[in-house]
Amino acid sequence: MQYIRLTRSDDFTKKLSQQVDEYLKTNNLKRFGNWRILVKVPLLFSMFLLPYFLMVFGVIENHWAQFFMTAIMGVGMAGIGLSIMHDANHGAFSKYGWLNKVMSFSMEMLGGFNLNWRIQHNVLHHSFTNVHDMDEDIDSIGLLRFSPNKPHKKVHRFQAYYAWFFYGFMTLAWMTNKDFMQLARYSKEGLLQAQNTTFRKAMTQLVISKVIYYTYIIAIPLLVMDVTWWQVLIGFFVMHFICGIILAFVFQVAHVMPETEFMTKDGYTEKNDDISWAKHQLMTTANFENWNPLLTWYVGGLNFQIEHHLFPDISHIHYPKIAKIVKKTAKEYGVQYNYHKTFGSAIFNHLRLLKQLGRA
Repeated sequence: MQYIRLTRSDDFTKKLSQQVDEYLKTNNLKRFGNWRILVKVPLLFSMFLLPYFLMVFGVIENHWAQFFMTAIMGVGMAGIGLSIMHDANHGAFSKYGWLNKVMSFSMEMLGGFNLNWRIQHNVLHHSFTNVHDMDEDIDSIGLLRFSPNKPHKKVHRFQAYYAWFFYGFMTLAWMTNKDFMQLARYSKEGLLQAQNTTFRKAMTQLVISKVIYYTYIIAIPLLVMDVTWWQVLIGFFVMHFICGIILAFVFQVAHVMPETEFMTKDGYTEKNDDISWAKHQLMTTANFENWNPLLTWYVGGLNFQIEHHLFPDISHIHYPKIAKIVKKTAKEYGVQYNYHKTFGSAIFNHLRLLKQLGRA
């Protein structure tokens, strides 16, 4: 696999790192999560598991109520991924490595595969943000165009109107074919070696995790609930569709925006032949609605996406304070800090970019 130079440091990068380190030391803080992130575990897992058990044990039998329960599960599912799994796979959930590993398996509980996530997200996305053919987050099915470097098709003219529908299929794709296809590709590209595993071992783990997932999420409800197979599948679809839309919009408005840069692996941009890693992250990332503590709590601080990309090994509970340091330092060095006041305005501008890309 070909890599580009995204690791160069500069005075901006050094001062930023120094000031954040100083902030943590001065306030006697560790980079990991504390009791505030631990509180999320029972709350978010309850949002996902409680509706499931209420239906499986026959407490809720009304089909419309069950439909509503699957929707709640979708919201809980997204919350677990954003607030718990995400920090854990970055090693920032806890100072205890074993606890990070345990919490990273929440990905398997939701039907995904944490090994694939670490490669796609931690390695490729964080190292090569918005770089065509390197960052899989801006790669997509042919009906969607997230980068000006991707070939244009006539159907893209309408993507601003139908994109949300395909966003809803994001986690459904993980559950079915994507995890298997990704693992085979990562093995071929030699990316499994860096994760200290082999294709055979990883594939065995993947198959086992899928069997367990489909057993508890589909087989058990079919066996113990007074529902038909198509009602179970509708509930399964609703849960994943809601989760997929939430996850997609949170991640998309952080990078696929009118003000963010898009690059190729053969060069950075027409304006910058060589940039530092930190500046690259600010050029390709945007924040939204940082003033809302409830949103920050639910999305695991990913509305502070800039701070997360600069310091991915620091827990999201520290991002609101770190953001003040980043903003000040960025202003001092004349580095653009992309921000949208509300989540709604961020989504609007994301769709506006999709419309622009569709006209190309």
